Amino acid sequence: MSTQRVLLIEFNELCPSLMDRFIAENRLPNFKRLRDQSDTFITLPDVMTSELLEPWIQWYSLHSGLHYDQHQVFHLTDGPRAGHDDLFSTLLAAGETVGCGGSMNVKGFASPGSFYFSDPWCDGERAYPDELNIYQSFISRMVREYSNPDQSNDAASALQFGSFLLRRGLSAASVTSIVSQLASEKLSDPALSWRRAAILDRLNLDVFSHYYRRHRPGFATFFSNSTAHLQHAYWRFMDPAPFSVKPSPEDEKRYGGAIAFGYEKMDGLLKELLALAGPDCLVVFATALGQQPYLRKEAIGGQHFYRPRKIKAVLDMVGVPYAEVTPTMTHQFMLRPESTEAAAQAVTRLADFTIEGKPLFDVRDHGAEGLYFGCGISVALPDGVQILDRRSNATIDFDTHFYHMDGTKGGCHHPEGMLWFRTGAGRRHAAKVSILDVYPTVLEALSHGDKIGADRRGRSLLPLFGGAEIRAAA
Repeated sequence: MSTQRVLLIEFNELCPSLMDRFIAENRLPNFKRLRDQSDTFITLPDVMTSELLEPWIQWYSLHSGLHYDQHQVFHLTDGPRAGHDDLFSTLLAAGETVGCGGSMNVKGFASPGSFYFSDPWCDGERAYPDELNIYQSFISRMVREYSNPDQSNDAASALQFGSFLLRRGLSAASVTSIVSQLASEKLSDPALSWRRAAILDRLNLDVFSHYYRRHRPGFATFFSNSTAHLQHAYWRFMDPAPFSVKPSPEDEKRYGGAIAFGYEKMDGLLKELLALAGPDCLVVFATALGQQPYLRKEAIGGQHFYRPRKIKAVLDMVGVPYAEVTPTMTHQFMLRPESTEAAAQAVTRLADFTIEGKPLFDVRDHGAEGLYFGCGISVALPDGVQILDRRSNATIDFDTHFYHMDGTKGGCHHPEGMLWFRTGAGRRHAAKVSILDVYPTVLEALSHGDKIGADRRGRSLLPLFGGAEIRAAA
């Protein structure tokens, strides 16, 4: 089986069990249609260690076909600097046109007939064509600071962003979603702001669709993280039973449907993506991981997160110099030091600050490449708590410089994900496969099996499809 085009739909961390449940409840007609026309598999990651079950690691493994012990990409933003060939670079070198719609931890590229915009946490990579940088930069800033009450909007960049969208694919459906969302927050309940994640999906799809229609690339990816975020935040509201810390009846009513909402919105995206791909394209749907209830810290009141209001002001206050500092996921940041010596000094200085005898900062020394760090406090703190600088014995008001992120962690990563190939067959394969199998399967489907390096440990899944032809939905 071969094809001229492949569209890889990457809906991060959707769960096999929840997918089956919501399909059985008739909530997801388009996922059902795709599943019924596909060869479907449950995937396992290349490593099972909980510390390595992170999407920025597993998506890098999936795209590159390399095991973690080969690529050693551990942090978000490490991928673009790692230098390994992945599906994008391999296919570009083979003469294909390629599109990347926000896929996680992917190195940027610029090639005629192709397009690229990064995930919101890797915006150090330049988008292509260059005009896409207007969109990428604005979205990145909004996503990385979405929870920060002190985040200020730049009117000029917002106007430029809006102008870009009007010229590059803004749909009536997105406009309707934005107006409806803002009205619901203002007229019904301000707490409904959690639904804004679905608007980002809609805008990303509008922009992706504009460039996909223009170029019709041989290989393209579209990535979404919104439902993964909802699962992390609201699992206990959907299913309070496993948790010791129970939500209030009011919060259970308010947030109990948040995860189902995410799946339903993605079902709508899927419908549009299938229409965009058309009948002559091999549609591949992947999640890389799944999720499950996070129970490890229930005995101490659940996992809480705190974040600096203004990270540069905090670093200046504690006396840590830096060449660059950028937010990554949730409460974490990447600090680029001016030298290896500066990195060592930063680690030492950050260790001076404590709250009630516990380290204020959780720091992972990454040498001259950078420090991956964040607030290390994971329990609920009382108002008025003080930070102690052990070097000077001075105290600093915690609430002045940090804020509590809404919610208590509810979901964590599970190794099993989903992988579906639209072949028209409707087969559910019992044997689990590796995410490393995606790389050789896509290359063989595009008739570039000769480009699969000997160091890739995955296997092509095409022989399991029994010669099925790619076809559209009935």
